[in-house]
Amino acid sequence: MNFILARKYSPKAQKSVERAMHKYKRGKLVSGRTGRKAKSPRQAIAIGLSEARRKGAKVPFPSKKRKRR
Repeated sequence: MNFILARKYSPKAQKSVERAMHKYKRGKLVSGRTGRKAKSPRQAIAIGLSEARRKGAKVPFPSKKRKRR
């Protein structure tokens, strides 16, 4: 069987995503430029990872495949 394991990021990045999910669950998480509320947990994770990237945490860049939707 093939299992897809969750990605493991640096502790600093994990903290950032944890904080973003906490805000998302309470309806307080907003996206950067537009200021609109995040609508899905996937968006919350993306926001948390991008914030961690800006702070200098060790986070791989988003894959190019995912962007083309």
